[in-house]
Amino acid sequence: MFAFVLSLVVTLGSIGAALKYMKRRPADARLTWGEAAAAAVFVYFVLFMAYGVVPHQWLTWADNELSWRPDRFLTGPGGIFADALPFELTYLVLRDIVVSGIYGAFLAAQVVLWKKWQDRGKPEPGDRKELETSPFGRPLVKLERA
Repeated sequence: MFAFVLSLVVTLGSIGAALKYMKRRPADARLTWGEAAAAAVFVYFVLFMAYGVVPHQWLTWADNELSWRPDRFLTGPGGIFADALPFELTYLVLRDIVVSGIYGAFLAAQVVLWKKWQDRGKPEPGDRKELETSPFGRPLVKLERA
């Protein structure tokens, strides 16, 4: 359990650090080669933790300490809900459902974080000033002459 919790804390802490850095870094700042290499290593580390280490540690914990084996039934003959459901459900299946949820949660978080990173520095929809519009509903833009 300790390894699973530690890997989850390291992964979520890394994501939190990336969010904190995202708020601090301007969107139009130039990226140096060294910064790009460090960012690539960091992203690889977070993805390795999220898709490799955390699910592995869950599977190891469920197999060893929790004893979620295929011979232990959650439903079906000898299980908790012995006659309530018309199918058998083992703890092994429940273990796989949980690990699929871990993968799905990290995938959804990855999509949201990439979107937030790409949209940093853009004004929020409610923050825009209303531009003066023409009678046809188009915004009026004043051209500056040099």
